[in-house]
Amino acid sequence: MSSKRKFLIVADDTPEFEAALRFACRRARSTGGHVALLRVIEPAVFEHWSGVRDEIERQQRQEAEAALQKCAEFVLAETGLPPEFLIVNADGVRAALKQVLSEDEDIKILVVAAAVGGRGPGPLVSSIAKDGVKWGARKVPVTIVPGDLTDDEITDLA
Repeated sequence: MSSKRKFLIVADDTPEFEAALRFACRRARSTGGHVALLRVIEPAVFEHWSGVRDEIERQQRQEAEAALQKCAEFVLAETGLPPEFLIVNADGVRAALKQVLSEDEDIKILVVAAAVGGRGPGPLVSSIAKDGVKWGARKVPVTIVPGDLTDDEITDLA
């Protein structure tokens, strides 16, 4: 029996992303859910040369697709299902999350990982702590995973 419950992960280049991905995959597998990976492309700032801007945006999209494709093998191996790719052009992660969460009610949980070390929990976790978890008209639970959890700890928790 499959569920339409999706676990959303922001697929960025931070070291803690892997902990969020591993946790979400294990939770999806144990609860019959699916994984959705969000990659955000922030707009290129070239007002004068639209051809250059278009080329930069095309390259950013290719890079986003390649990054998500790398994650897809892991998600498929962990959950038995391919992930859903969400590539969004937005002015920042929070704007992209608001857009995606307002468009897809099957996304039930946002999974993020907190940064480790002395630099704070990371910009997304800080933003959630400051501004809350209301994304437009929806409120979505957020699971914050310590970014330094081991595979064994994740398996135990998920």
